[in-house]
Amino acid sequence: MELDNFQEYEDPILYDTENESYLSDLVFLKKWAAKTEGTLIDLACGTGRATIPLAQDGHQLIGVDIHQQMLHQAKKKAVNLPITWVEQDCTTLDLKLQSPFIYMVGNSFQHFLTNEAQTMLLQSVNHHLDKNGVFIFNARFPNSEELLSSSTEEYWKSYIDNGEKVDVYTISEYDALLQIQHNVTIRKYPHGKQLHTSIRLRYVFPKEMERLLAENGFEILRVYGDWKEGPLTNESMEMIYVCRKKK
Repeated sequence: MELDNFQEYEDPILYDTENESYLSDLVFLKKWAAKTEGTLIDLACGTGRATIPLAQDGHQLIGVDIHQQMLHQAKKKAVNLPITWVEQDCTTLDLKLQSPFIYMVGNSFQHFLTNEAQTMLLQSVNHHLDKNGVFIFNARFPNSEELLSSSTEEYWKSYIDNGEKVDVYTISEYDALLQIQHNVTIRKYPHGKQLHTSIRLRYVFPKEMERLLAENGFEILRVYGDWKEGPLTNESMEMIYVCRKKK
């Protein structure tokens, strides 16, 4: 992975404050997890937002992330749960086992910025899947609203941090040649304090994704436009792929 693209993840407590309440993917993941037996693998698990609830349901999990600080926060939150936390690059996994179900949520697929990195990730996942194992992941849908985001400061959302409202703004610029969006996030706290972070995200188009998955040993079982299993349309905001390892 590109190791200089991690500003958004340098503060795991801030990450949890902004993201821990996001639950849209959990019902979907739990449904698929219930169909499996064996150790599940959560890739780019962060602080365990989607790992911990599945472990609380009784599943054995491995949570993998490249960020030591995020894993440290995850361990603090997951005392006495059946989770093994592993610090590894997802493009070069070496977990010494195969799993019936691997997932990567939070649009983490977009952190793999080159064709080579995407291929290495998918080959690594395929190698760690059981026969007929399932891989589920999501990515933002590259519609015009996403790719033509404002290059000037634009309001995105607000959240509460220690009882104070924080307003979040973004500045985005899309490089069509590389299919990479450069994003600056600006958090505006009360009393004038601001925090700026940057991140780059690779966008993949649906037909491109079909080829990429097929070439790396996957068949697509389902493609959805949201976690409620709605269809993928031109108005969708994300793509959710349910894939199976080819026989």
